[in-house]
Amino acid sequence: MKFRCFMSWIFLLVILCLVNVVSAEPVLQPWTKNPWYWSDHGEPVLLLGGSDDDSLFQWPEKDLLAQLDRLVAAGGNVIRNTMSSRQDRGFEVFPFKQLNDGQYDLEQWNDEYWARFDRMLRETANRDIIVQIEIWDPFDYMGDTWHMQPYNPRNNINYTTEKSELAERYPEPPSLNKQPFFFTTPRQQNNQIVLRYQERFVNKLLEYTLRYGHVLYCMDNETRAEEEWSRYWATYVKRRAKREGRIIFVTEMWGDKDITAESHRRTFDHPELYDFVEVSQNNARSNQVHWDQFLDVRNYLSKQPRPINSIKIYGATGHKWSGTDQDGIERFWRNLLAGVASIRFHRPTAGLGLNDKAVASIRGARKLESQIPLWTVEPANDLLIDTKPNHAFLAADKGHAFTLYLPVGGGVRIDLSSTTEPLVVRWIEIATGEWGPEQHIQGGGKVYLTSPGSGNWAAAITPEHPGTD
Repeated sequence: MKFRCFMSWIFLLVILCLVNVVSAEPVLQPWTKNPWYWSDHGEPVLLLGGSDDDSLFQWPEKDLLAQLDRLVAAGGNVIRNTMSSRQDRGFEVFPFKQLNDGQYDLEQWNDEYWARFDRMLRETANRDIIVQIEIWDPFDYMGDTWHMQPYNPRNNINYTTEKSELAERYPEPPSLNKQPFFFTTPRQQNNQIVLRYQERFVNKLLEYTLRYGHVLYCMDNETRAEEEWSRYWATYVKRRAKREGRIIFVTEMWGDKDITAESHRRTFDHPELYDFVEVSQNNARSNQVHWDQFLDVRNYLSKQPRPINSIKIYGATGHKWSGTDQDGIERFWRNLLAGVASIRFHRPTAGLGLNDKAVASIRGARKLESQIPLWTVEPANDLLIDTKPNHAFLAADKGHAFTLYLPVGGGVRIDLSSTTEPLVVRWIEIATGEWGPEQHIQGGGKVYLTSPGSGNWAAAITPEHPGTD
């Protein structure tokens, strides 16, 4: 009897160990068959999204759930979540406990902040929505936002300006990288007083995120920090995850809007540390340059391909620098055909967020994907004949399928000589996200296609009789 009980306990321990091994496997990871893209439980997945805020976890529950449900209904499956707190909108809270005198204690947590964070993680997991987290946002640590931050020595009981070497004011923009908060790591200024609380915050964050497999990690938002800052935190979170028996994937978002600039190579050149690439800053570019610069980066990474994410699609009419609504739509669709693994409309006022135009683009992209899985095609503008810059964009599985995007309608000549099959052209009206007319054409030569109307149109061009060559 005792022996049977002992063996039962052994069996239970083995089962628990196996469960732990299985749970260490992330839901989301680079796809082994095509590492430009992500996979979900081993199956390829294209991440598309949009949201009306960058720190959705701070939203009231009713508003959060409505936003997530709208995203899922559109066919979306990814959001961005900065761990940001600014309190300028009246509902955001900080992660640390505020005492009766208004000061913060960095040794105590604000349970409300972490309950909100956990709710967002739980509700996104329930809806199969991927969350890309940015741990640090430099815009939280400058000007008026720094003035209210618990890390500001004027606002906490844990250190003074003299001990922390943090001043009470930093009016300079993050682009100048003057904030000592981003120099604390051992190979920088080794500010152990502040670093201790930074690590404590990251550890707390990981207590929640490591319970889930649908989280991606970006160290910063648009950072101009030294390379060592990013490497320290990327290494830190991966080591912590490993100790917990978890596998996570990390990247960095550098601030330079030219993604061919040297700073971005800090990520490009180190696949051993950065598991995917973040190119949102390319979305400050427009027209043909936007496409061309992305392809330059894709070519640079081709020897060791990784998923390339674009978590911020800029472009909203009325914003001072992001471009127009049309720019936002064009950037989304160019990214789609160029091979970006994760594409999300940035929040207003610099992006379309999850408005009707964004929803229509997401729906239209899913329709295109239903005919041609985007991970089966490659950028193929070389098959466009006598086209003008920014007039048309093409991706192709040559000899089989072709995806076309026309930003302003019109027509274009395509070289379809790689296939001799009869083909069907299924048009998608991007303004509505709905199917348009169908055309039947013959492969084997150069074909001129004209969109059914003006404005943004996409087309899936596939064999009329699938499975035959």
